[in-house]
Amino acid sequence: MENLLSRHRNATILVIALFVQIIGLASQVKTANEGGSTRLIRKWTVSLFTPVEKAVVATGHGLRHVWSGYIDLRHAHEENAELRRQLEQMKIEQARLQADAAEAHRLQVLLDFKQQFISQTVAAQVIGSSGTEQSRVIKIDKGTGDGHKKDMPVITPDGVIGKVINVFPGSAQVLLITDPSWGIGAVLEKSRLQGILKGTPSGDERLGNILADEKVEVGERVFTSGGDGIFPKGLPLGTVSELLPRNDIFLNVAVKPAANLYQLEDVLVVTKIVQVEPTTDQQMAGPVRASDVLSQRLPGVPPKADATKTITPPKPEVAVTPKPVPPKSKPPTTEDNQ
Repeated sequence: MENLLSRHRNATILVIALFVQIIGLASQVKTANEGGSTRLIRKWTVSLFTPVEKAVVATGHGLRHVWSGYIDLRHAHEENAELRRQLEQMKIEQARLQADAAEAHRLQVLLDFKQQFISQTVAAQVIGSSGTEQSRVIKIDKGTGDGHKKDMPVITPDGVIGKVINVFPGSAQVLLITDPSWGIGAVLEKSRLQGILKGTPSGDERLGNILADEKVEVGERVFTSGGDGIFPKGLPLGTVSELLPRNDIFLNVAVKPAANLYQLEDVLVVTKIVQVEPTTDQQMAGPVRASDVLSQRLPGVPPKADATKTITPPKPEVAVTPKPVPPKSKPPTTEDNQ
């Protein structure tokens, strides 16, 4: 480096001197423009740094647009997740309302029955299974830290999946409804017949404990009855797919699951179920006819008059004029006889 400088020393000094002179002249020379006169060095400086400033500003705008787009995308993703959760909750509520509407058409209802409502769920993802064709257990990515406990119901917007059997800090195991080791209280939608839905070793579902003389239609939907103490009433379980030959006094009813148990990705764990207790008046009154309940909820209608009783309208008052009383005649005396 020193040899290079020493070799071109004179040229370097000359270049530096020329540069200093140019800067000096540019600082003194003024150029005319529309707003007045401007020093030449200022014009050069502005021309030199303007592209750099434009590049910096454009980069800043681009970064801001990218950041705002990321924030908007994140907010949109959160809103999408919230809307999806609300939609799933509405589907669950719709299924319950449909079951309640069908129940309202029956002639009798017991007001002291505890009504159950799903009030809180936690979304979870399926992360694994037992890994065999006879698998009846899946694994989800939520555990005790999310409030999960044993025997909590696991559902989807389409229907019931199963129940939690083992809970770990960051995961849990769910036993599917097709497992033959347990059963769910079920009720048919139209006939209102109650039975127990259980799985089979082949992975199908059967509805048992329904007598052979009962009438069950293919295509009739099956809902939870609420009698097993785990699932609330009115959740869809499946649809009657076939009436198989029976081996005893009970029907052999094949049921197609409402939810696709072989393509599970996201599920809902029911962490809280609210029970609506009957009021004191309802407990004292006991069972009441459904028509009486509906009549209390509908606008009042004045009671009809009893047809067996004859209502006589009151007679108008008439002014009565007293009649003159004739004088009493005297009894005849002896003098009058003479």
